[in-house]
Amino acid sequence: MQVIHRRTILAGAGALAAATVAAGALLRKPSPPPLAIPVGPPGAGAIRLHDFGSLIPANPPAPPPPATLIDAGGGAHSLAEFAGKGLVVNLWATWCAPCVAEMPALQGLARAVAGEGILVLPLSSDIGGAAAVRTFYAAHGITDLPVWLDPRGAVGRLWGARGLPTTLIIDRKGREQGRVEGAVAWTAPATLAAIRRLVG
Repeated sequence: MQVIHRRTILAGAGALAAATVAAGALLRKPSPPPLAIPVGPPGAGAIRLHDFGSLIPANPPAPPPPATLIDAGGGAHSLAEFAGKGLVVNLWATWCAPCVAEMPALQGLARAVAGEGILVLPLSSDIGGAAAVRTFYAAHGITDLPVWLDPRGAVGRLWGARGLPTTLIIDRKGREQGRVEGAVAWTAPATLAAIRRLVG
């Protein structure tokens, strides 16, 4: 009995050592950044909205992979339902400081292009869903943006977003024309002109 007990202890120690080595190897292994990493400097006070010149063009323009967009009531939608519309699809979350910084400008963009067949779709990846977004909108005076959801960041991962905020510009034929990472001054005249040109 004594021998069995000692062997059990030695086997357990060996397994623990192997697990420690394996964990160390995993920690050293580089991995792509998760969608949960905000794009931009930390701290709301340090965030500056940048211009649209950092657009990463799609080459060639092509439809993004099929994805499910969830509306405020929990209904599922596809991009095909927006055929003929220009889309500014903003991937964001209420806990993302750069996202929060650009929200008023994104609302300004929605107001500026209202009636032009260009829609701003902010897809929130918040765990709290529509309730969390509505609470955020109310607290920040956001009245002209719809509530759209990207549960657990699934759409962002499918579309290859490297962080938040990431915004895709999709033309009236459903093709991604380009994307921009980070907080943008959406109401700058040059930005508005570029969006109108890109969506066609």
